[in-house]
Amino acid sequence: MSDQPHNAVGPASMRWTHIALPCIDIDATIRWYETFTPLRLLERREDADGYGAWLGHPDNGDRPFVLVLVSFFRDQNKGDKMPIMAPFAHIGIEVTSRTEVDEIARRGEAEGCMVWPPTEMPQPVGYICALTDPDGNMVEFSFDQGVYAKAKEIWG
Repeated sequence: MSDQPHNAVGPASMRWTHIALPCIDIDATIRWYETFTPLRLLERREDADGYGAWLGHPDNGDRPFVLVLVSFFRDQNKGDKMPIMAPFAHIGIEVTSRTEVDEIARRGEAEGCMVWPPTEMPQPVGYICALTDPDGNMVEFSFDQGVYAKAKEIWG
């Protein structure tokens, strides 16, 4: 047994760092996330297996959580989509207003990637819409979901 302090799920030094998604066209997927989300390219690399990229929030350097994109050479001929997060599994992004949800939905509809139009859902879900990235993965945009407010209230 470790001498480190533990919380309910493990050592206090554990951190939630990333989620990884495969993609077919890494350039298109990076562009999509930089267009529709606050994520920005942190690092990009290539090795014998394919391409990789890390995207994150530039203002979260002290507690980074990144989206890792991987485009394996072995998957290049599998077609134009390979969704991992569908039909309900999704990445959630909280925005600052209903207007922002509406604007993201408008842009998503114009680009042909809107899946859930703006909808007021019962609490704690709030006002949401969802788009799909170039590989068909779902990304939800919400206002008034309260994830950050709840974390600040409980852990804050």
